[in-house]
Amino acid sequence: MRSGAKTAIVGGVLTAMVGAAGYGVYDLVAAEPAADGGTTATAAEPEVETGPPTAAEVRETARDFLAAWAAAAPAKAAALTDDRSAAAKALAGYREDAGIGKVALDPGKGSGGEVPFGVTAEITYKEEQASYAYDSSLTVVRDKSTGKPVVKWEPAILHPKLGKGDSLVTEPSEAAPIRAMDRDGQELTKEDHPQLANVLADLRERYGDKAGGKPPVELSVQHPKGDKRPAETLKVLTEGEPGELSTTLDAGLQAAAEKAVAERPKAAAVAVQPSTGEILAIANAPADGFNVALQGSYAPGSTMKVLTSAMLMDKGLADPDKAHPCPKYHTYGGWKFQNLDKFEIKNGTFAQSFARSCNTAFITQAEKLSDDDLAKTARDVFGIGLNWQTGVASFDGTVPVQKDAAMAASLIGQGGVRMNPLNMASIAATVKSGSFNQPVLVPTSVDNRKLAEAPGAMSPETAEKLRGLMRLTATSGTAAEAMSGLGGDIGGKTGSAEVGGQKKPNGWFTAYRNDVAAAAVVPEGGHGGSSAGPLVAQILRAGG
Repeated sequence: MRSGAKTAIVGGVLTAMVGAAGYGVYDLVAAEPAADGGTTATAAEPEVETGPPTAAEVRETARDFLAAWAAAAPAKAAALTDDRSAAAKALAGYREDAGIGKVALDPGKGSGGEVPFGVTAEITYKEEQASYAYDSSLTVVRDKSTGKPVVKWEPAILHPKLGKGDSLVTEPSEAAPIRAMDRDGQELTKEDHPQLANVLADLRERYGDKAGGKPPVELSVQHPKGDKRPAETLKVLTEGEPGELSTTLDAGLQAAAEKAVAERPKAAAVAVQPSTGEILAIANAPADGFNVALQGSYAPGSTMKVLTSAMLMDKGLADPDKAHPCPKYHTYGGWKFQNLDKFEIKNGTFAQSFARSCNTAFITQAEKLSDDDLAKTARDVFGIGLNWQTGVASFDGTVPVQKDAAMAASLIGQGGVRMNPLNMASIAATVKSGSFNQPVLVPTSVDNRKLAEAPGAMSPETAEKLRGLMRLTATSGTAAEAMSGLGGDIGGKTGSAEVGGQKKPNGWFTAYRNDVAAAAVVPEGGHGGSSAGPLVAQILRAGG
């Protein structure tokens, strides 16, 4: 609006008032040619107000919007926003889907266009009622087409945890609460074991309806179809009744694993029982981060040489006591491979190469292999990629069929090979037991699911030789420092996996002691023996 001009509604007609600058009604008309060649006056397009809303406009718009929302007038409230359709639908759902019959909204003192407000909602579901208080905020902006102050619509206005496509719903939870028990009947809670929080949530979602409990009634944030995130509970109207679910975890070993990985900013570890495949411990740091232990997908580096050695020995391409090349360099498929610090072993055996983790000892054998040999051994002997049914979400490893240099790199755990601590603990367990036992966290008696079975197996001779190689590595090779002081039947293997863009490689370690196998990864930890090794050793020491 021009400075000096004023308007007023008189008899329903908008007129111009002459101001101090002398602007008058003629400022609002323009001369256009008439049909007969003359001119006719027509009203000009009114100017649209620009700039941020004034403090008064912000206050009044927020007040009117909140009043309409509280009065259960979604259409009226939505008309005060910049997205009437989305706002009206969400505001109607707030009462119909969330069951909020009454709501009190208390605006606070804002800044600029933002207005904070408190919410006290009365939730009703059948005979159940509850009061729920929380804080939210809205922002008043100027509509670009009309110039009017409006509320900038966002789902988070209704609740700060709402995102695009989300909704608030009050209903019985899909899953009843559970009391997860360890193998000896001790309850495992997220308070005692914070690193198990996401695993416990997964167990509840999968087994809540099978454990005999009664689901609670909850107000929750529901995500749109196709979004795999679980619903987030905001308010529990009725607690429900937990069912009891048995797991294979060992509370003592779980605590030891959690303590071990907590010593690193980022780390993950898993322990399994070789004789059964039962998962004994799962640990991740940070505790509230991604479940790398079961779902991570990293290149395993030289820990992969355990699996590769089994393949080479089964094919007669390597034998612990026989001479085996370990040059400084070896080129295959156009790539030049080398050993750490470019070491070489002259006139050495395969056992010496394994214990020192010689890369070229494996790369030199690439020309004698078919492209799919490693993938077949991974699947048929070690069960990698067989769709494990552990009882929770897990990544079961992958060893793709590759060619040329990428195939050679996969022999030493690079290229397209991807593993996590669960996979590597299982590989060590397979060596210890001599055959693959699919890892499980929930006994199959709970749901009668079918476990994966490897179609093949190592020969007993290869299994015995591989255990000897891992024992040598644990007693006098690259794993010896970490495994020092551990008695019993032991074996280990270190690994370091180069990752583009990282200053230091990921550190890996996999080992077994008697009937416990464990593996750990420390992202950007450097050498596996000094980074992941001590974590695995702590777990094995606690395993007895």
